[in-house]
Amino acid sequence: MLEFYTAPAPNGWKIAIMLEECGLPYQPHLVNLLEGEQFRADYLAKNPNGKIPTLVDRQPTGGGPAITVFESGAILLYLAEKAGRFLPEDIRGRSAVHQWLFWQVGGLGPMLGQHGHFALYAPEQIPYAVERYRRETLRLYGVLEQALSASEYVALPQYSVADMACFPWVQTYRAQGIDLDDFPRVRAWYERLKQRPALRRGMDLGRELLSARPQDHPRGRKLLYGINEGDA
Repeated sequence: MLEFYTAPAPNGWKIAIMLEECGLPYQPHLVNLLEGEQFRADYLAKNPNGKIPTLVDRQPTGGGPAITVFESGAILLYLAEKAGRFLPEDIRGRSAVHQWLFWQVGGLGPMLGQHGHFALYAPEQIPYAVERYRRETLRLYGVLEQALSASEYVALPQYSVADMACFPWVQTYRAQGIDLDDFPRVRAWYERLKQRPALRRGMDLGRELLSARPQDHPRGRKLLYGINEGDA
């Protein structure tokens, strides 16, 4: 059995999609980030970074003790190898998927996260920060648009973990004020992926918690954004 610690956020949804696509049995554990559950000692023992997601495999391939994996990109690769799906065996295909997966975890996710924070959640508007991250967000959408000119999917002609990694971040486009009509290939890819039942099941995981907004929970906002209790 796989134990999956997550919250309704893009990095958690990536893994939920993969678990559903592979049909792997798992037990979800929703981590309430606004209550600071990610900083509890028992959770930090699994994920020293105090973030989601985290995966615990009680029955790893080859047997032996349980394996714990944190960081979404590492979890996607672990599950791809465990299931033998969505990651090519040939060196060129595998390299292409690795490159686009790391592009997402190192660029698309962090930059959209910063844009979302400064544009939507920051207690005060800082025009320089909003504009800086918006420009980078649009640049990255342009990179994705160009990548999709070569095939229907991000890294390969077929669906892979690179697509699963990118989709939950792109689905924030409305909240972030991105017009997908400016990126027609991204829109077509997004609409195509939305038709996958397993992806939709993964994206539904934990959505009932989305009614709790950080701005409505002052202490939760501080916990989520790393603000010390003595800070404003």
